[in-house]
Amino acid sequence: MVSIIIPAHNERENLENLLPKLLSNAKARQIEIIVVLSDTNSDLSEHIDFGDRVSIIKSSVKGRAAQMNIGEANASNNILAFLHADVLPPDEFIADIEKTLNDNYDAGFFSYRFDKENWLLKVNASFTARDGIFTGGGDQCLFIKKNVFNDLGRFDEKQVLMEDFEFFERMKKERIPYKIINNDLIVSARKYNNNSYLRVNLSNLLLVILFKFGYPPEKLKILHNKLLKAPAKKTLN
Repeated sequence: MVSIIIPAHNERENLENLLPKLLSNAKARQIEIIVVLSDTNSDLSEHIDFGDRVSIIKSSVKGRAAQMNIGEANASNNILAFLHADVLPPDEFIADIEKTLNDNYDAGFFSYRFDKENWLLKVNASFTARDGIFTGGGDQCLFIKKNVFNDLGRFDEKQVLMEDFEFFERMKKERIPYKIINNDLIVSARKYNNNSYLRVNLSNLLLVILFKFGYPPEKLKILHNKLLKAPAKKTLN
């Protein structure tokens, strides 16, 4: 049984696209969906109604790490999947997760492709199919056994930007067995709409390197906001 946890900030249009897809999955009866809205969410996402299969909670604590931890605290199933609101999963999403964990892995990620046809973005996406410096990013949808997640200490809420990479580093340190599933998620390319390909990639590389050298989380967030313009909201189709 899988609990899908979706942290969101003003993502109503994407949620209204994503949630029906999740609920129409062939294994939908084996999942629960928990949407955790940011403390400053203002687009009335809390009024979305998809029945008792979807719980919508508003966080009282700032930060995506806190949102995901709140989702885990409210999850009743023994498998967790952390999915971004602007990412669409493949039809085999739940089956892939179950098979991977049944094959003696404790966690995993998905490869992805962008929703925009561009050969440079295809190059970027190709790196998500194997281990590398960017493995463990939130767009890859971490899934993990709930007891393992808790044993590792959950997401570090002091990490205001790199909570996913920081958690993955703890996974590797503790030698948690994981697998990257080569069945692409579809990820929004919206951050490239207001920033050039080169700017996004150089900024991401710099931020990851600074994180790995222990640069303070709050300063990383400030630098991120200076380097990259906020993307316009875009609904995936």
